[in-house]
Amino acid sequence: MGGLLPIVHVLGLMAMLMSATQLMPIVASVIYDDGTTYLFAFSMVLNFAIGFFVWLATRRYKRELKPRDGFLLVSLAWSGGAAFATVPLMLALPGTSFTDAYFETMSGLSTTGATVFSGLDDFPEAVNLWRHELNWLGGMGIIVLAVAILPLLGVGGMQVYKAETPGPMKDSKLTPRITETAKNLWLVYAGLTLLCMLALKWAGMSWLDAICHAFAALSLGGLSTHDASVGFFDSPLIEFILIVFMVIAALNFATHFLALRGHSLRPYLHDTEAKAVLLVLAVSCVGIALYIHLEGVYDDYGDALRYVSFNLVSIATDCGFVSTDYEKWPIFAPMFMLFLSAITASSGSTGGGVKMIRTLILGRQAQREMLMLLHPQAMRPLKIGGGIIPDKAIYSVLGFIFVYFMSVVVLSFALMASGLDFISAFTAIIACINNAGPGLGKVGPSANYGGLTDFETWICTLAMFGGRIELFTLLILFTPAFWRK
Repeated sequence: MGGLLPIVHVLGLMAMLMSATQLMPIVASVIYDDGTTYLFAFSMVLNFAIGFFVWLATRRYKRELKPRDGFLLVSLAWSGGAAFATVPLMLALPGTSFTDAYFETMSGLSTTGATVFSGLDDFPEAVNLWRHELNWLGGMGIIVLAVAILPLLGVGGMQVYKAETPGPMKDSKLTPRITETAKNLWLVYAGLTLLCMLALKWAGMSWLDAICHAFAALSLGGLSTHDASVGFFDSPLIEFILIVFMVIAALNFATHFLALRGHSLRPYLHDTEAKAVLLVLAVSCVGIALYIHLEGVYDDYGDALRYVSFNLVSIATDCGFVSTDYEKWPIFAPMFMLFLSAITASSGSTGGGVKMIRTLILGRQAQREMLMLLHPQAMRPLKIGGGIIPDKAIYSVLGFIFVYFMSVVVLSFALMASGLDFISAFTAIIACINNAGPGLGKVGPSANYGGLTDFETWICTLAMFGGRIELFTLLILFTPAFWRK
C-alpha cells in the first residue's frame, strides 16, 4: 500500500487543479443566465476539497515517481478525472444516472465524441461548454502523454516512431525538459484552437458554437451542441474549415511545433506518417465519393464529394462529427470509414486507433517476411523514412496489434452476449476503442449510445478508456509482474 500512496498524493494535486477547469462553465453560466452557476460552483468546491484532503493526507509519502508508477498514474488520472467530471452533469441534468454521466465524461476526456444524451440543442449553455471543455482537456492530455510521458515508460506509438527514424522527431527532442516540451505543445494546441474558433465564428457560428466545435475539432473529440451535429449548420464553408482543422489535429503536434519554430513546411516533408495520412485521406475521399455517386446516392459528384469528404475525414481521424446519416449509404462506405479510424491518425496527434506509424511498420514487416521466404539468407533491415526500425520496436508493434484485435473481439462478443446485434456491437467497439464516436446500427450517426443497457454502456466505456491510454498501459496493471517489488 505504501507504494501506492505517492501516486495518490499526485492524484490529489491533479484533482485540485482539475477543479479550476470548472471556472469556464461558471463564467458561461453567468453570461447566459442558464441557472447552473451554483451547481458548477458546488462541484468545483467539492472537487477541490476532496483533492486537497487526499493531497494533505498523503504528503508525507511524496517522492519522485518511478517509470512504472506512470502506468498506474495515467490510468487513475483518466478514470478518476472522468468520475469527478460527472458531478456537474448529474446535478444539472436531473435523472442522469452515474453510468450515463460517466460514459459521457469518459467520452469527453478520451475524445471519443460518443454521447448518451438527446436534446443537446436545449441543454444549458454551461453544460454543453463543460462537455466540450472535457474534449479539449483530454486532447491536450493525450498529446503530452504521447510525446512526453509514454516514451519514458517505453510504450506508445511515439516510442516506436522515435526509435530509429530520421526527420522531425529525430532532429530535435523539441526541448530538453518534459515541462518545456509540454508547454510548447500547449501553446501550439491552444493557438490552433483559437484560430479554428475565429474561423468558425467568421463562417457563421455563434460564439458558443464556435468555441465548442473548435474544442472538439482540435481534440478530435467530435462532441456537438446539436443533436444533428455539424449537419445542423448545413454549411459547406463550416464543413471545409472543420476538415482543415481535423486533418491538422490528426498529424503529429511535434511536427507542427517544429514547422512553426522553423517557419518552414520541411518538417512535414520529412514526416513519413504525415505524408501517409494525407495520401490515405485524399485517395479515400475521392474514391468513396465516386463509389456512392455511381451507386446513385447523389446525382451530382460534387455533392457526393462534399458529404463524403467531411464524414470520412471526421471518422477516419477519429473525430466523430456528422453532417449526414451516412448509414444510408451502401454498407461498404461506412464500414471502410470505420476501418480508416483504426489506422489513419498519427502518433503524437489527438487521434486514436492503432496509429499510422504502426500500420506502416506492420506493412513493411509483412513485405519483408515475404521477401525472406524467397531469399532466406538475405539481410533486409526494415526501413521507414530512410531510418532502420529495430527488431525490438517491430515486436512491440506486433504485440500491440494482437492485443488490439483481441480486445475488439472479446468486447464485441461481450456486447453480443448481452443481446446486441452484430453490426451494432462490432461497430460500437470499433468506434469506442478507436475513439471515433458513432458506429452503425443502434449506435449509428442518426442515433446515439443512450439506448444501450448499463452493462453495454460500461463495456463501451471500458473500450474508450483502454483505447485512449494505449491498451498496454491499462492491461499491464493486471499482470502479476507489475505488482511485484
